[in-house]
Amino acid sequence: MKKWNGYQKGINLGGWLSQCCHTTEHYESFIKEEDIRCISGWGLDHIRVPVDYNLVETQSGSYREDGFAYIQRIIDWCGKYHLNMILDLHKTAGYSFDSGEKETGFFDREEYQERFYRLWEELAKRYGGYEERLAFELLNEVVEKEVCEKWNQIADTCIRRIRKIAPTISILVGGYWNNCVTAVKDLGMPQDEHIVYNFHCYEPLIFTHQGAEWTDGMPAGFRFSLERSFREIVETTEQILPQQSDHFPKQLDSEKPLDKRFFIEFFAEAVKTAEERNVRLYCGEYGVIENAVPSDVLKWYQAIYQAFEYYGIGRATWSYKSMNYGLIDEAKAEVLEDIKKFL
Repeated sequence: MKKWNGYQKGINLGGWLSQCCHTTEHYESFIKEEDIRCISGWGLDHIRVPVDYNLVETQSGSYREDGFAYIQRIIDWCGKYHLNMILDLHKTAGYSFDSGEKETGFFDREEYQERFYRLWEELAKRYGGYEERLAFELLNEVVEKEVCEKWNQIADTCIRRIRKIAPTISILVGGYWNNCVTAVKDLGMPQDEHIVYNFHCYEPLIFTHQGAEWTDGMPAGFRFSLERSFREIVETTEQILPQQSDHFPKQLDSEKPLDKRFFIEFFAEAVKTAEERNVRLYCGEYGVIENAVPSDVLKWYQAIYQAFEYYGIGRATWSYKSMNYGLIDEAKAEVLEDIKKFL
């Protein structure tokens, strides 16, 4: 499989320019230059920067120069500290992976789609010249499988319009079920050699999202140890999160705990698709919630790291700080130095 050089080991800046209170005070305080210097010191090669359309657009669709200035700032900081960057549109007018945002209509209304295309054209005009160290990610986490074909068509049109401005910049595209790796096979055929297939991995969700109240069916007080057998992982998932039970393989040695074999098998179909289509494969998000026992968090990172290395898959962990997954937060303090070895 083709390896995406320069984007092998990264981290997300979740909660800064996306999923946040969109105020100048927040933008100025949440991430500072010293954070980028810190990340560079970890030996990573890139960061993924989620941004909401609210950063650069008003509700009517006009552009906000102050918002674009923050994107330029992080691009400049990355250049200074020798980091590549992925610019991820985390929310667009008419669509968010978070239903609580109440953004609807994107997949059915042409005016929302046209606004999406125009925004990406604007981003390409402003930042396409940084293609040696910048990539574009069209949209974060399409949720419903039913919109798969519509999304493939929208993505295809958007790529064609970007290509008129930035013909060779890398462009990431992810699939349904929140960029689930099992959706990679249903992505549209790549238009050119600069397309990257993108997936996210929080499996098994029963562990990485334990106690996450935003997850349908997950009790707030629920906790789950990675020391449990794989059989117990499957059974508990079917009981607590039945909608997730078909999203991961079940044919491993049932009495053994989860290890690298789970992820190697889980990624295999997507890797095969990427090889057949001669396209790069990338994991844009993966991580464990703050509720998990730190020693279990480290074991999970070790297991998924081994699978990434086995296939040569580039990735960016979620997330640098806060967002219930922050690596530099107190919950992971005792294992942070060890986790850094497995990013």
